[in-house]
Amino acid sequence: MLSACSSSLPAPPNGDPQVVRDRLAAAGDIPYSAALKAVTQSGTERLQLMEGRVNLNAPFTGRTTDMTEQYTEDVVITRQKVYRCATGTHGPWQEFPASAAKGGIPTDRLPAYVRLMLDHSASVHQDSEPVRVSARLTPEDIESVDRAVGRNLRPATTIDAEAWIDDEGRVVRVRQKIHFASAPDIEGTITFTDFKDAVPIKAPVGS
Repeated sequence: MLSACSSSLPAPPNGDPQVVRDRLAAAGDIPYSAALKAVTQSGTERLQLMEGRVNLNAPFTGRTTDMTEQYTEDVVITRQKVYRCATGTHGPWQEFPASAAKGGIPTDRLPAYVRLMLDHSASVHQDSEPVRVSARLTPEDIESVDRAVGRNLRPATTIDAEAWIDDEGRVVRVRQKIHFASAPDIEGTITFTDFKDAVPIKAPVGS
């Protein structure tokens, strides 16, 4: 009954894309940090949870904890490399190039990602704050913003992307539903909160 009632409501009017472009253009260029929560799931099954604090408006760096059913790892992200180590152990840190650790969302190029959505007939939802933008993209579209992320998404057919932009021009949330020709959809959501000054990030001791 709830879904029937909900579906009878009129869709909110499409907002003005220029509102979003103006917010992005007015955003400050000073680096800052934010608390990050990233969830990847398939249906109701959670595949991965990442939480921590990262730097934005600058090369993407930070410290997080990455959790799946198989492992929990501490992660340190520097400009050049990503370091991973099992949480609660004193084992060696595994070292990877920063580009090799990228997933399916261009986290260090979010304003460009939102502009890409606007260039692909995005819908702008101004019925609440922050303003929400949604568009259907392909891996090739995303590759034009971030080559590594686009390549990671190549097995997908399309990506339904959403982003929320606050009144200071910050991208505070991104959600992607990734569709495949012969596999279940995967949904990824990143949320940024608790904005503060940028924090220094160094390679872990012993790496």
